[in-house]
Amino acid sequence: MTLQIQFLGGVGTVTGSKYLIDTGEARILVDCGLFQGYKQLRLRNWKPLPVDPASIDAVVLTHAHIDHSGYLPVLVRDGFRGKIHCTDATYDLCGILLPDSAHLQEREAERANRYGYSKHKPALPLYEQQDVEKTLELFETAPFDVPANVAKGVSATFRLAGHILGAAIVELQTPTQKIVFSGDLGRPNDPIMYDPATIRQADYLLVESTYGNRQHGERNAQDALADIINRTAKRGGTVLIPSFAVGRAQTLLYHLHELKAAGRIPDLPVYLDSPMAIDATELFCKHAYCHKLSRTQSLNACHVAKYVHDSEDSKALDYDQMPKIIIAASGMATGGRVLHHLKFYVPDARNSVLFAGFQAGGTRGAAMVAGIDRIKIHGEYHDVRAEVATLHMLSAHADADEIMQWLGGFESPPKETFIVHGEPDAADILRHRIEEELGWSVVVPEHHETRNLD
Repeated sequence: MTLQIQFLGGVGTVTGSKYLIDTGEARILVDCGLFQGYKQLRLRNWKPLPVDPASIDAVVLTHAHIDHSGYLPVLVRDGFRGKIHCTDATYDLCGILLPDSAHLQEREAERANRYGYSKHKPALPLYEQQDVEKTLELFETAPFDVPANVAKGVSATFRLAGHILGAAIVELQTPTQKIVFSGDLGRPNDPIMYDPATIRQADYLLVESTYGNRQHGERNAQDALADIINRTAKRGGTVLIPSFAVGRAQTLLYHLHELKAAGRIPDLPVYLDSPMAIDATELFCKHAYCHKLSRTQSLNACHVAKYVHDSEDSKALDYDQMPKIIIAASGMATGGRVLHHLKFYVPDARNSVLFAGFQAGGTRGAAMVAGIDRIKIHGEYHDVRAEVATLHMLSAHADADEIMQWLGGFESPPKETFIVHGEPDAADILRHRIEEELGWSVVVPEHHETRNLD
């Protein structure tokens, strides 16, 4: 049988990454993410895969973010019984992220049933905690740079991607071809994460395109962060930062410590209001091999904030009139404690809402960055009077120029390069650049498309 790849997600969008490799003797799914953002994308999570989960021999994860791992409990519930291969840091983070994902879904379903704003009677979670528990039992970890056998005739090698703790570029060696998955590429010269590993050769390449149509700009992240904090503090307001609990929250804490230590911002109290982010921050010290910070620097970053564990303490923050900085998940304002804070802070023009990463289309974050006047949260609309800002330069994704720089490390062109994990415009612009500047053969695949790999 011809070697095939099927694009089950992560094409035409930045979410739902799922790429199925079929060698004829084994089926390997690279990433198993949830669709997020637009309703028509989220509905895909409820549709059965076009492939029987029981027929898949192994899953290989590039990293722990929910758009790459969040569908795993559904896969396991529906029959998958193989191993889930990843780095040890990715496993530890999945042990935080997946239970949280189940909790958020259970809580949202319960809230929808209580207040009657769902069309479904009753509203149900996509999966539950028991599904997550069964999923975590199937994980098997491997170190970076050491090939791991994942299925008959197939090995996976994890290379540093520089995106978040444990994030990897995956080299999948089949009996006939080497397929490289960029995963989410980090940025070169990041103050915290190591540069993405240089890859010299691939028969086929899947490369992300989140920022395939733009550059982050040269402005210093700490300068931009200091400006909005100082501006908000002068108004007597609070800075609310919706943040990804894993990766982005820890980067923000590092920058806030540096700014405070240099006296560049007022000594406002900083609150990390996300149990998941708190746990992830502790893992930051455990997996020091994944980043550049010394133990002292890591501890300083961890201690710059007050940790908010209890939900009642989280609610109390909203009734404290003093200026402050609140970091809370989720990063695209799709769920989590940040929603309760948004309801309180967005109607007041003294406050600021600062987005510190990519906002996928269809999310509240994308709508607010676009300048929407009213935002719907928990079935009710709230006027947006707070200043809304975004810090693209804090992104953990390489921009277009940085992706091209990484591609320049290949000694010869792959037979085919597939552009994935990007909105349509970003993917197509990156396709054009690669064709024009490198002369490579490039394809932007369609959802559920199957390709033969000669």
